[in-house]
Amino acid sequence: MTGETPAIATSGLSKRYRGGQLAVDGLDLRVPQGSVFGFLGPNGSGKTTTIRMLLGLISPSAGGSELFGEPVDAGHVGTLTRVGALIEGPAHYPYLSGRANLARYDAADRTADPRTRAARIEHALEQVGLSNAAEKKAKAYSLGMKQRLGLACALLQPRDLLILDEPTNGLDPQGMREIRGLITSLASQGTTIFLSSHLLDEIEQVCTDVAIMSRGRLVSEGTVAGLREGLKARLVVTTPDPAEAATVLKEQGGQDVRAEGRRVDCDAHEDLAPDAVCAALVGAGVRVLSFGVERPSLEDAFVALTGEGFDVAE
Repeated sequence: MTGETPAIATSGLSKRYRGGQLAVDGLDLRVPQGSVFGFLGPNGSGKTTTIRMLLGLISPSAGGSELFGEPVDAGHVGTLTRVGALIEGPAHYPYLSGRANLARYDAADRTADPRTRAARIEHALEQVGLSNAAEKKAKAYSLGMKQRLGLACALLQPRDLLILDEPTNGLDPQGMREIRGLITSLASQGTTIFLSSHLLDEIEQVCTDVAIMSRGRLVSEGTVAGLREGLKARLVVTTPDPAEAATVLKEQGGQDVRAEGRRVDCDAHEDLAPDAVCAALVGAGVRVLSFGVERPSLEDAFVALTGEGFDVAE
């Protein structure tokens, strides 16, 4: 909603560690209420440090942040009751069961009603798919199961904002799909989701908005679709006759024609009709193994914005 107080807002947020390392550098961020907001960046880009500052776990070196319009500091800790979080690898009591871990976590929450604890724990276990493993000790949990238990902790109480740092870490493809479905369901109920991840496919599937970090700085912020709009689609031909195909593409008005191995591509501008190009290729005797238009991905946008691959570390 236009003019609505952001769920998260930062102004000049910075963190410099001892030794001079600047982990977060002047971050200005706005996360709209009700959005599923992707927080992207390679390892070492400052994502987790930012999250720790948002939750008051570490203090910024400069600047500040707000949650629902309230500053994140010692005098405004009440706002954090509206926030659930899963940060990096969640820590659990290894010799307690999953259910007992949730009970301990819930008992530490002074706002939690003990009369409804058992029902809320059962619901949280069901949401993350751990009902059948609830009595197993946490030390016997796989990495993915520990991640699910950490997410269950964040879901024990209804929250206006969920801050999730790599929530699908360690999960198999089915588990990742289930967590994405859960995120979508929670968002449809009005919960704002702040999702930090280095998995671009995950972000593209569930997020409405996105911010990209690189080396501690915010390099872009906007909708997922908006970040891709500045990139051009490519018309791609796979053929054992790349030289001949390149000639045909140029004759048909193709721009920025490139050939590498059996792949030949060019900008798929609006005046270039794919059906006419395909017919021209066949008419010229070019053997076409595959033909189509490739749309730019979020990864393409990331590389264009930062000039680096996504999996590099700082």
